[in-house]
Amino acid sequence: MVASPTPAAHMCGAQTQMGLNCRRPAKVAGDQNGGCGDSGSEVRSGVADTTRRRGGPPSDDDAWLVEVAEGASRDAGGVPVELLGEYLPLLADAAIHGRRPKRSELDAVGLLGRRAAEQGISAGRLVQLYLSTARRLWQQLPMVVRSRDREAVRAAATAVFHVIDDAVATLAEGYAVARRDLIRREESLRRELIDDLLRGDSDLGTLVERAEPFGLDLARIHQVALAAPNRRLPDADAAISALEAVIFNRLGDRDVLVATKDGLLVVLAPADAAAIGRNSPALDNANDLGQLMHRELSRLPRGRPWQVAVGRAHLGLYGIARSYEEAREALTMAGRLHVDKPVVHAHELLIYRVLLRDQHAIVDLVQAVLSPLMQARGGAGPLLATLDAYFNTGGVATESAKRLHVSVRTVTYRLDRIKALSGYDTADPDHRFTLQAAVLGAKALNWPEQQLPSLG
Repeated sequence: MVASPTPAAHMCGAQTQMGLNCRRPAKVAGDQNGGCGDSGSEVRSGVADTTRRRGGPPSDDDAWLVEVAEGASRDAGGVPVELLGEYLPLLADAAIHGRRPKRSELDAVGLLGRRAAEQGISAGRLVQLYLSTARRLWQQLPMVVRSRDREAVRAAATAVFHVIDDAVATLAEGYAVARRDLIRREESLRRELIDDLLRGDSDLGTLVERAEPFGLDLARIHQVALAAPNRRLPDADAAISALEAVIFNRLGDRDVLVATKDGLLVVLAPADAAAIGRNSPALDNANDLGQLMHRELSRLPRGRPWQVAVGRAHLGLYGIARSYEEAREALTMAGRLHVDKPVVHAHELLIYRVLLRDQHAIVDLVQAVLSPLMQARGGAGPLLATLDAYFNTGGVATESAKRLHVSVRTVTYRLDRIKALSGYDTADPDHRFTLQAAVLGAKALNWPEQQLPSLG
């Protein structure tokens, strides 16, 4: 059995018949590539270095590789030709001599992939640079293309495809590794920044510099929203990506930051000047940020049901920390009050902050007004639920009965029992205010499920 000739033997034979130099393929007629600028000099230098390492002096014949590189760079939208490294000589060697790339040469290509990722060049354009380079180089090999020896053409093409396959795979791997490193580094910086912003006690000058790469203007008005999953935070990356996509689309990518903190999703977003410290629900257009977040998170397969708490809008760096504390307090209070609303606004729970600001006073109020209800059959729970429903429906017994799923007679009976046990009548305006404040305080203190704090 006779061994097949190597690509080098085939090609040199074809070149000799055509009168071509065996070291350099002839230039394709009609190829009008431009002259060599700075990038061309870098490629020429790389080609010359490669020639020296292989034992031969640099030759002007290697200029054709520079033309190939410049054309491929234009095809790829101006990707720097220095990102080709020694890829061109590898292709030429494969086409002319059938040589496969060494591991060290492929490792160098992987490093170029990392460099491209660090420069912010897209993976698509980088791969286009390498594929366009291979196509243009093949066009510069007329002795192979025009050869009637099919084995020569097949052997050269196989060798070139091997180089393309190995080089592009290694290039993509290096690019992916660099992107993962960049993402991890950015996530670390993002977490550190969000921690310092929400704490509100860091140096302002330093924070301004650190916030600038993320597009944050700390002098603007911002509000913070927190999203809590049903249990443990599921795939945080998927949740962050989903929120970023919808919030960037609605609010733009400036002054928006999405991160995680203490098992919660944190969204920092810009707000209108008219929204600063807004307290009235009637003036708050459904708090669009909270609704937007909840709609998007509800589409995720894990983490449902989500609950979103939105702090009020405040100005400046310390306003961010204040809005965060309001949102966190609203989320905590919603849990204590068993609020099942998907979106909770900080201004809706301001009354509870007022009540709990003087805990001694609210404990005293609950104990004095509501503790006598413990004497009722079934305890104070049903009577407190009746009072809560009665106040939430504007004092309408029929609506209260619907909410409680009881008869109207049951509601009126319970109201009479409350008057008999506590001495407070819901029909009296002064008594009604005292009872409602006491009921709110009881909900905030989670009484009677938990014992009241000691007044001592």
